[in-house]
Amino acid sequence: MGLLDGLRRGRNDDFDSGNAATNAIELTKRHGHVSLTRQGAATGHLRINLSWQMRTSDFGGPQRESLLRHPFKALKPPEVVGHSQSMVNVDLDLGCLYELQDGTKGVVQPLGGYLGDVNGPPYVKLSGDDRFGSASGETIYVNLDQREHIKRLLVFAYIYDQTPAFDRTKAVVTLYPSNGPRIEISLDERQPQARSCAVVLIENVKNEIVVRREVRFVYGFQAELDRLYGWGLQWGRGFKTKAGR
Repeated sequence: MGLLDGLRRGRNDDFDSGNAATNAIELTKRHGHVSLTRQGAATGHLRINLSWQMRTSDFGGPQRESLLRHPFKALKPPEVVGHSQSMVNVDLDLGCLYELQDGTKGVVQPLGGYLGDVNGPPYVKLSGDDRFGSASGETIYVNLDQREHIKRLLVFAYIYDQTPAFDRTKAVVTLYPSNGPRIEISLDERQPQARSCAVVLIENVKNEIVVRREVRFVYGFQAELDRLYGWGLQWGRGFKTKAGR
């Protein structure tokens, strides 16, 4: 796929009104965007959560069981279990590139301690850095009551300073608007060498807040996402302090 492919998808894509049974909207390649304004959800705090699980095959594989005793086991997919502190070998982080209407640009991310501010510019705040894969994952809050100041937000995930492992995680980014169904984006494309993924683009288009699925994997880090989406920031190599358990 070329670098510019998919930056602007056609305006003829259908807007999904959600699944009444699950109270969720799943953004897919076919139905890739939704309007929070049309959903009546463009106010209050938008909560964006990253969570993931690790496949058991990454930790020695599932134990073999006799198919004679359990014949239906052969029909079941490999088990996926929740991660815990003793199992996690991936530090999956959530971040957000922001551009305000006055031209201000920057990043909110754990690396460097750029946690943002929800009540003042950039009206985006990260809850903290989850290094061990807790059940709550990592969360970004966007103050949509200040949406007139926001031009665009690119929410991304990246693997910090470790072996690429997007293909061995079951990562999901979920958006929880103040009103209406949640919005889910699964990072389910197998990209074993990717270190970063542009997940979702939130844009203020003529006072309409539109959420667009991206799910575009890159082999570099934030600087490559910056170049891909034309943010124009200056980047340097950053490191985290050693975390205590």
